[in-house]
Amino acid sequence: MATQRDALGAVVVGTGFGCLTHVRALQAAGFVVQALVGRKPDRTRERATRFGIPHALVSLTDALSLPGVDVVSVATPPHTHLDLVLEAVAAGRHVVCEKPFAADAAQARRMLEAADAAGVVHLLGTEFRFATGQALLTRTVRAGSIGEPKLATFLLDMPLLADPAAELPDWWSDAAQGGGWLGAHGTHVIDQIRVTLGEFTGVSATLANVAPRAMTADDSYMVHFRLATGVEGIMASSAAAWGPPLVAARVVGTTGTAWVEGDVVRTGDAHGSHVVPTPPDLVYPPPDPPPADLMVTAYDLMHATGIDLAPYTRLFGSLHARLSGQPLPDDPAPATFADGVANMVVIDAIRQSARDRAWVDIGAAAR
Repeated sequence: MATQRDALGAVVVGTGFGCLTHVRALQAAGFVVQALVGRKPDRTRERATRFGIPHALVSLTDALSLPGVDVVSVATPPHTHLDLVLEAVAAGRHVVCEKPFAADAAQARRMLEAADAAGVVHLLGTEFRFATGQALLTRTVRAGSIGEPKLATFLLDMPLLADPAAELPDWWSDAAQGGGWLGAHGTHVIDQIRVTLGEFTGVSATLANVAPRAMTADDSYMVHFRLATGVEGIMASSAAAWGPPLVAARVVGTTGTAWVEGDVVRTGDAHGSHVVPTPPDLVYPPPDPPPADLMVTAYDLMHATGIDLAPYTRLFGSLHARLSGQPLPDDPAPATFADGVANMVVIDAIRQSARDRAWVDIGAAAR
């Protein structure tokens, strides 16, 4: 913990989403980003210069040798996370790692065990725990405003990948490298369900490719889930659905229903529909889009609106507070590598269910 210096130092690994969001959010949260690490020297140098980062490197090892590096933020494809995280924690650095966390739950457990053994702070990039609508829905349900939750529906259809000519990074199209829509979007939904409603005990799932493109990873998923709390639900999404977006996050309870409309949360009961007041700590400035010329692929365009910047700034802000010894609010609580393991257990079960065309039980030991 670096409490004797004026500023906490960070390294960002990854020049795509790493620059679109991680760098900007770290700087907004009070970190000094000292180095950007990327595979392509020219691109890394250009983007480091653009964001005022003094060092552009192609090696995490070289970045870790710089003085004053407290945090490593990993924003690279999922198949690279294991080696990068293990190197960072072995060097005693605190780590924030993007999702999907790993290739599978076994890799996720290795990273959790290594980080715990090293005694470093470890956080997972499920930034939407801090998003206004999601965080307020969680608070509303957990406060008992709709009675005992019974049913849940989480839907998202959008045309992001509907055009088969839309460019994708090679890894995103490849299931072996952790690509696909389940990992990119489904991870956020799994985390939201776990925080709001409880742990998963079983799933029945289908993974699909709707767009006519050559890819081994999925662009759509449909999952029936059951939770330890007794809640039953559906999470379904397609990134290849032509037409206007369809978005729904809705929880039905014994005395009412709660749902999200953008950043607004409403409840309905025998007395009508009500808007849940937004507390001051969940009010954010308008979204701040990243520079348009940095968004090249369809994957980049997922972040075009900048809606993830404020939640990510809150995530990094919670890390900054912890490392600086400042009071740390516990709601919303940032996800840790333990949540990364729990999320990957569910993803593994969904993939198994889709392969076997069968219900998959998730035992307590696996969670």
